Amino acid sequence: MDYINAFWVGGAICALVQILLDKTKLLPGRVMVLLVCSGAVLSALGLYQPLTDYAGAGASVPLLGFGQILWKGMKKAIDQQGLLGLFTGGFTACSAGVSAALIFSWIASLIFRPQMKK
Repeated sequence: MDYINAFWVGGAICALVQILLDKTKLLPGRVMVLLVCSGAVLSALGLYQPLTDYAGAGASVPLLGFGQILWKGMKKAIDQQGLLGLFTGGFTACSAGVSAALIFSWIASLIFRPQMKK
């Protein structure tokens, strides 16, 4: 049942984002920023954690989940370090995921030899 919940929640998030991209003139970069900020705001309001508890990776893998990780890191660092945690907590919380994305994309670029479009 966990797989089914992850599949339909993650699919619903992706479908809503695709509708947003198709029906508005928002550029993909702005939509991605909107998703990260929305995940942080929903986490601050306590609304996103129940969704991740229910759907697991279906809710934590999309960009909304990245916003949630940033919020959790900032909240924890603010509780421990005060105002300085506002600037360091998000980076500490998501550093492993960002590092993995950079390393694996670099490895993929070595394997597939990307070229600039003409």
